[in-house]
Amino acid sequence: MKAIYKYNILFLCLSILFSCAEENKLEVDVSNIDVDVKVKRFDTAFYTTPVTQLEDLKSEFPLLFPAATPDSIWVAKMQDKDEQDLFAKTQGVYKNFDDQKENLASLFKHVKYYYKGFQEPTIITLLTNVNYERRVIYADSLLLVSLDAFLGEESAIYADFPEYIKRNFTKDHMAVTVAKELAQREIPRTNDRTFISRIIQEGKSTYMLDAFLPKVSRAHKIGYTEAQMEWAALNDVDIWKYFVESDYLFSTDPELSRRFIEDAPFSKFFLANDNESPGKIGAWFGWQIVRSYMKHNKVDLQQMVRTENEVIYKKSKYKPTK
Repeated sequence: MKAIYKYNILFLCLSILFSCAEENKLEVDVSNIDVDVKVKRFDTAFYTTPVTQLEDLKSEFPLLFPAATPDSIWVAKMQDKDEQDLFAKTQGVYKNFDDQKENLASLFKHVKYYYKGFQEPTIITLLTNVNYERRVIYADSLLLVSLDAFLGEESAIYADFPEYIKRNFTKDHMAVTVAKELAQREIPRTNDRTFISRIIQEGKSTYMLDAFLPKVSRAHKIGYTEAQMEWAALNDVDIWKYFVESDYLFSTDPELSRRFIEDAPFSKFFLANDNESPGKIGAWFGWQIVRSYMKHNKVDLQQMVRTENEVIYKKSKYKPTK
């Protein structure tokens, strides 16, 4: 495959207009939907409570204190200088949680719009020493949010993280991360391991973010910069042609996930200009296929996520833009 980077300003403008039109369809009225958002600041309580009152803290947050862990561990953690320093840095960003509470309330309203039985969880904020893989945990009635994983990509504590990861460590990405966690609960697993199925599975999740967070930028939803979004849109014809001609669409080769679906600094075409591409470009294509499917078929969100991925592909009428 030849170098795939190119520019087309007219196409880009048209693409933006069509995207805006589609986003408007998902901007539903949730003003009459009531949610009761409760926030418990475990991070503040833990690092400011005197050691002598540890038992009171354990009584208030029993699920966060495993019985097998001796009190000495908790006392050492409460008094640890590095832990207290991390808490101070977090307080500098989240001493007031009102804006995030409002954003999450909006998210919960949109989820409840599509899933009437949804019950908003109690939000518990805590610190996990930047556990990136587990920065949000949803357990039905509880939502655990690791504030130290959302301090802003310029924070010094993220100095050792690669750019493609720490760009998602911002306040604006908190609601996106929570929405992904909620969306994953609604998407059935599939035994279809073809590449096309794997990317559509990713596309289902990101399309749900379109519905749950209609006012959040598309770039934030997939973890791209705006420049990377433009790159994907401007080069989709050549990349899709590459996937087709390489017989990747119905391949079950797991290596394709590492090259084109999983988080990475760039996608791996094994070309000299690979580093110009955004990572997980396959997931981006899965998103476009699902968007095309929703455009051409009269189905609601719940029906879409339950539809077999192969059916979505066949009925999507997807074609890369020209």
